[in-house]
Amino acid sequence: MQIQSSAPPTPPTSPLNWVQKNLFSTWYNSILTIVCLAVIIWGLSNFISWALTAAQWGVVGANLRLFFVGRFPPELYWRVWTALGLIIGLAGLCWGYIVRNSPIFSRTILFVLGVMIAAIVLLPLELSARLWILAIAIIAIVGYAVGRKLPTSISPWLTPAWGLVFIVNVWLIGGGLGLASVPTNVWSGLLLTLLTAICGIVLSFPFGVLLALGRQSPLPIVRILSILYIEVVRGLPLIGILFLAQVMLPLFLPPNFRNLDRVLRAIAGLVLFSAAYLAENIRGGLQAIPRGQYEAAKALGLSSPLVVLLIVLPQALKAVIPAIVGQFIGLFKDTSLLALFGLLELTGISRSILAQPQFLGRYAEVYLFIGLLYWLFCYGMSTASRYLERKLNVSN
Repeated sequence: MQIQSSAPPTPPTSPLNWVQKNLFSTWYNSILTIVCLAVIIWGLSNFISWALTAAQWGVVGANLRLFFVGRFPPELYWRVWTALGLIIGLAGLCWGYIVRNSPIFSRTILFVLGVMIAAIVLLPLELSARLWILAIAIIAIVGYAVGRKLPTSISPWLTPAWGLVFIVNVWLIGGGLGLASVPTNVWSGLLLTLLTAICGIVLSFPFGVLLALGRQSPLPIVRILSILYIEVVRGLPLIGILFLAQVMLPLFLPPNFRNLDRVLRAIAGLVLFSAAYLAENIRGGLQAIPRGQYEAAKALGLSSPLVVLLIVLPQALKAVIPAIVGQFIGLFKDTSLLALFGLLELTGISRSILAQPQFLGRYAEVYLFIGLLYWLFCYGMSTASRYLERKLNVSN
């Protein structure tokens, strides 16, 4: 009979014991705790007093449209709402599929529903916008309920579904193929930030994987070119690469493509920059795979490409999930540099709002609001990363 080993039980710790052990264990720790608490309370009280009495939050309420969709034509807002509904609906479907064995009302679902209800009730929105948010909330609930009932055989189709939704959303926002075209010079605000960040993430990831594999390739030409690209790009600042993408990239293209759109140039700069850093993160994961994994796969008769695709690469990506998501978060925040090139993403549209005479000097309110938006999306990616790590047992 085999006896399974288990860790010894840990005695429960009361909150009072935890505070005494971690905050007041010695006299100098007690003094440091008291000083830190005093500074935190003083800072919070001053901030709350300013936010409730002195701050003029009307600048945010009056410019919500500019913050979110910028100069996008108001008569075409239905396209943006439809694109958002597709994303939220598919996200609810996938989330329901992932947590189908957990209680139906998880904390995440309740939090999302609470945010939507708060947006409907608290934000100074028109009736049409409130109805759209309500419809999207219903779509999210239906998608979540359907996802919990899906069979496991549906899993291979979820990733292509995201690709299809992305293509449809780009078509809805940009127009063409039956829809009136919307020029990219009116894509602005959070809409442009999300579009450039998502395109940069989606395109830089496979490019980074190829560079990481190329750096470890036995072919000297491939390895040298990969190393040269990675080291050159990592030695340049992002702002320099974005300048090169805006000014120099058209010179390397055929004459028919030299009038490349500014948004596409910006995405190209973000992709070229992020791929080099992703390649090094993924290379660290490749080096963490024991040599025995290669030998065992070879012994089973797998060819070198199959060894990489089926054995090595999945384990390497699993090991560097925190680093990859950290790079994605950095890329999302780096989109703020596009304001230097006349692209009115979230930061750029904020500067345009602050240039209006009636909103001069309202820097704190505006930048706190866009900072909150940046934090919400970055925290969402971080939360998804931690959940994925737990799901894949990365620590094991």
